[in-house]
Order: sequence, then C-alpha cells, then structure tokens
Amino acid sequence: MTGTDATGPLVRPAVDAISIICSDLERSVTFYRTIGCDLPDPDGTGHLACDLGGVRLMLDTKDVVAMSSAGEGVPSAPGRVSLAARCATPEAVDEIHDLLVPLGQGSSLAPFDAFWGQRYATVLDPDGSSVDLYCDVPGATVGQSPP
Repeated sequence: MTGTDATGPLVRPAVDAISIICSDLERSVTFYRTIGCDLPDPDGTGHLACDLGGVRLMLDTKDVVAMSSAGEGVPSAPGRVSLAARCATPEAVDEIHDLLVPLGQGSSLAPFDAFWGQRYATVLDPDGSSVDLYCDVPGATVGQSPP
C-alpha cells in the first residue's frame, strides 16, 4: 500500500491473527487441538492464542468480545470465515473428520475424493464455523469435472 495521510506515509498492515468467538472455550480448545493447534489450557481470561506459523489463532469467549465491541454486540451467527487443515494422508482426512464430528456441530460435507485431486471434508466447530480437512490424493488426475 502506498500513499500518505496527514501524518505521513501510510504503512501496509499485516494480518497476523484470526479470532474465533467461542460459546464454550474448553470445547473449542479440544476441537482445535484435535487439528493440531497448540493451544494452552484455559486460564480464566477468556482469551487463548497459538502460533500457526506466522499467524495466530485466537479463541475468545463472548464476554471478552463484548468488552471490546463498543456496544456493537457479539455476533450470534457463525461468521463467514472458514479454516482449512491439511492432513497427512487421504485416510487421515476420514479419521480426523470422525474425531471432530462429536467435538463440534457435526459434518457439513462427508469425506470424498474431489475432482480437484484431494480427499476433502468439512466439519463444523462447536460454534458452527467450518473447518475443511484435505489431503492431495497420490496419482489423482486434477481438474476433471465431477461425474
């Protein structure tokens, strides 16, 4: 981003965190730990974070968000943010899917071999946000239309 404002040159911001509003923090910690997020144990603050390799995942309770929402209120519906987790093998997509379903709000897309060359599934976290699970399928022909 280039340009200036009244105080001088503008500096391009960098997204460094994704925040998820949680209705049940402990349940969300269990869910996100299952897909590899190294979250600490809840400490009573209503806020937890972990590094995802340069970007932080933050879990915040509704109370924490309400304190910083300046009267705007806490969103009551799931957001339009989706996370994706790469699995080690196509079989792991199925296994992780089955582990996460009871930890969240179920599955919105059962595991399948997608025409774009991946084993793919989508689960819902405890608050209804979608998390895609995927792995490249060895030897798959990418880009063919579905049958």
